[in-house]
Formats: sequence, C-alpha cells, structure tokens
Amino acid sequence: MNAPLVVSHLAAAGMQPEIVTLAVPEDERVWVPQAPGVWFRPLMLNTVAGGWFNLLRVRKSGILSRHRHPMAVYGYVIKGSWRYLEHDWIAEEGGFVYEPPGEVHTLTVDEGVEEMITMFNVNGAMIYVDEKGDTVGYEDVFTKIDMCRKHYESVGLGAGYVDQFIR
Repeated sequence: MNAPLVVSHLAAAGMQPEIVTLAVPEDERVWVPQAPGVWFRPLMLNTVAGGWFNLLRVRKSGILSRHRHPMAVYGYVIKGSWRYLEHDWIAEEGGFVYEPPGEVHTLTVDEGVEEMITMFNVNGAMIYVDEKGDTVGYEDVFTKIDMCRKHYESVGLGAGYVDQFIR
C-alpha cells in the first residue's frame, strides 16, 4: 500500500526510481554491438552528470582502442582479463581499476582470453586518439543512448527499451 505513495512522492520531487536489473543479461539482444567482437550492455546512462555505467564484453584478442578520458574511470573485471599497452599490469577477474583523467591508454585483450567482461563507470566521455594523440572520435552518454536506440529498434526490443537505463 505504501509503494504507490513512494512512487508518487518520487515523481512529485522530480526523482526517477532506482534501477534494479540483472547485470549480465539472459537476452543476448541487450548487448549493443560497438565493433566486431565488442559489445556493451548499458546499466545506467546518466544524462545529468554526463557519464555511464556499462559492461564491456570482448570476444576477440588484440587492440580495442587508444583513448583518454577527461574525468576518472572505474572498472571491475567480471570475467577474463585485459591490459593497457602503456602499463605493466593486467586487469584480471575480480580486479578493480582506477583510471586517472587525461591519461592516454590502449586497451588490449591478450590471445587466449575467450571472453572479457568488465563493468566500467565512465565519467565525462571517451576520446579516441591516434598514435600521435590527436583526437579521431569520441563517445559520450548521448552517443551511447543513440547507439542503444538504433540497436534495440533493429533487434525488436524497440527504441524505447533504453529509456529504463536513462537517469
């Protein structure tokens, strides 16, 4: 009986409800293709603060991207492993990663890793750079939302499927 009052109280205050969802989805259509062998699964797309939580799933080896972030990024490795070419550490299953703002790094998945899944909390944007460090592209919360809308529409979930993750 209290639940409707709580919901109307949240709505009256302009607040959106919490998100409670299975992180690794059972429906493969929830994974949004980002590149060959690379997908992301949105968990929260924060249009107010300009960042997002997502799972990154990789089923190929090699270099994924060279990029930097204007703000901090946090990661938790759920499955497999990955590394940055610029560092001597490997992010392994169960590992936590903090990435400082401004650093250029090249995400790589080594041979023998069949699947890597990492939860990332990206604040701000991803700025893709070439070997010289020049900007060649970017992603932000709004480009992620657009990618989700197009994908979900194409796989029969409907463009509005992504709305449950937008805050």
